[in-house]
Amino acid sequence: MREPEFNATGVRIERWLRSLTRAGQVIIKDGRLALLTSYGTEIDSAPLTSVQAHRPWLLARDRAFATLNGHRYSLTMGAPERFLDAVRAAGART
Repeated sequence: MREPEFNATGVRIERWLRSLTRAGQVIIKDGRLALLTSYGTEIDSAPLTSVQAHRPWLLARDRAFATLNGHRYSLTMGAPERFLDAVRAAGART
């Protein structure tokens, strides 16, 4: 079994103003991006070819936005640059 290309824990995942989890997990593995709750339940997942990710211009530096299946999620994590680099790199391979 392959190791995940990106794995971040302790991620706050929000959709609009609603917090879905304060200690979630973001995983990029086998060409898919998955958002999980702190209990391991899947919030959403999508192939990287259909995922859009970017950093906000005016908000905190520890935040990134990801759009999966038409839903926009706000991800607050320690290193959003690594997440964005992993999405770009993994998406380029598929």
